[in-house]
Amino acid sequence: MKILVVGGGGREHAIIRALKKSPECGEIWCAPGNGGISYDAICKNIPATDVKAMVAFAKEEAFDYVVVAQDDPLALGMVDALAEVGIPAFGPNAAAARIEASKVFSKNLMKKYGIPTADYAVFDDPSKVLAYVREKNRYPVVIKADGLALGKGVLICADEAQAEDAVKEIMLDKKFGASGNHVVVEEFLTGPEVSVLSFCDGKTVKPMVSSMDHKRALDHDEGLNTGGMGTVAPNPCYTPEIAAECMEKIFLPTVAAMQAEGCPFRGCLYFGLMLTPDGPKVIEYNCRFGDPETQVVLPLLESDLLSIMLATTNGTLDQTEVRFSSGAAACVILASGGYPVAYEKGKEITGLVNGQVEGAEDVTVYHAGTAIRDGKLVTAGGRVLGVTATADDLPAALKKAYAAAANIHFDKMHMRTDIGARALAAMH
Repeated sequence: MKILVVGGGGREHAIIRALKKSPECGEIWCAPGNGGISYDAICKNIPATDVKAMVAFAKEEAFDYVVVAQDDPLALGMVDALAEVGIPAFGPNAAAARIEASKVFSKNLMKKYGIPTADYAVFDDPSKVLAYVREKNRYPVVIKADGLALGKGVLICADEAQAEDAVKEIMLDKKFGASGNHVVVEEFLTGPEVSVLSFCDGKTVKPMVSSMDHKRALDHDEGLNTGGMGTVAPNPCYTPEIAAECMEKIFLPTVAAMQAEGCPFRGCLYFGLMLTPDGPKVIEYNCRFGDPETQVVLPLLESDLLSIMLATTNGTLDQTEVRFSSGAAACVILASGGYPVAYEKGKEITGLVNGQVEGAEDVTVYHAGTAIRDGKLVTAGGRVLGVTATADDLPAALKKAYAAAANIHFDKMHMRTDIGARALAAMH
């Protein structure tokens, strides 16, 4: 099959590497892709959000299947537009993508169908938000922009002053554009966080191995929130008992709710969960593979990814095997100095051959923000590389990932040295 993957980061690279293992996978393209992805796929520089251009390109090149990996094009209806020209795709249509694209939609869905989540209220008037926050007087409080905001539209406010700043930033200064026209104010939940990606075909849900993200820029979970500085899988806090409870109270009810609302979910549904003292609750849904969770989940997949993806599109997931290895995976992100605020691009990356660490067994380097200039691999983003290792257990996977990362260099390179520390502590 001739396949197109839409997007251009580490997640897309991980999807491409997994798809290439399938005997059914022929020529594989990525748009827009990036420098490192070009070692594994043919890249075409079309913005992921340009639905019209992407669909025209997919038609012209006669792709057999398109994997829409990024949230924006899903929310913009790329899957719908591809269906109109007869090209099957992996991912939800625009109506189902609202589960991520609108926080208001997802919170109201959970309330209606009794899916456990944080207490919340929805507002479109900034003064009413502050009146509500003052009246509740419970801190910290969480204020979220309704729409997509590159994972940065969620602000945790420790007091009234911070809540005022958050409302100003989201609703008045419109830092996230129209995404901030409505906000969701939520109670702050505590407990270990777990990410569970799952395959869905509209009626069946098959969860993948769980994972744990590390959002803060600096060691000991200090510094600013980022898109993710590293991940491990499986998440030791997510026991078989908790998994069974999530299946019964969260996963199956969510898939049934989407079906009942007339927008069955097909593709990858991401459950962001908090294991609270009152049981697991949903913090957020994403309508696609998480980044950098994909970089630890897919390397542990033993079944054929392409067959599973096709089954989500065709509605045959209940007859399709989804099996993961019993081992562990760890991903360490190598970022540009200054990320997630200001950072320089165009720094030469050394220590890689054809984008990989030579001779490192069970290690894959996923390219998130790289480019090739004058034949040299250079940095082209905040998160540059994800170094992922698999092993029989987490300590061994972490050791391999950090050993491989030690071979890679670029000016002002930054990484956390404590990825997996929380998971290891939870295991003892």
